[in-house]
Amino acid sequence: VQLVESGGGLVEPGGSLRLSCAASGLRLDHYAISWFRQAPGKEREGISCINKGLGNTYYADSVKGRFTISRDNAKNTVYLQMNNLQPEDTAVYYCATELAYYCSGWGRMEYWGKGALVTVSL
Repeated sequence: VQLVESGGGLVEPGGSLRLSCAASGLRLDHYAISWFRQAPGKEREGISCINKGLGNTYYADSVKGRFTISRDNAKNTVYLQMNNLQPEDTAVYYCATELAYYCSGWGRMEYWGKGALVTVSL
């Protein structure tokens, strides 16, 4: 099983990016998929999760209203659309799955991607 994040980069404050999480060896639509991030010098933070299939979505307060998680089952990919990015969103972003059907509040993950760096700066 391999999860691969892409779409990170440098963006100015107020800008947008869309991260992708593509999988091999795993049908992402069968499981809840989470996004985490880790900012420099800080602990990893769970920020969004989507239940199996086209299920419910969940967001941390820090990103609610700005970030949107979604799936493209045909592409076996989960996305994180990030709008109105701010410098405090600078972090390495990871997708992960605990191989459960439903999000459980950032529980123990079984598989992680290697991360995508997002830098928000002028």
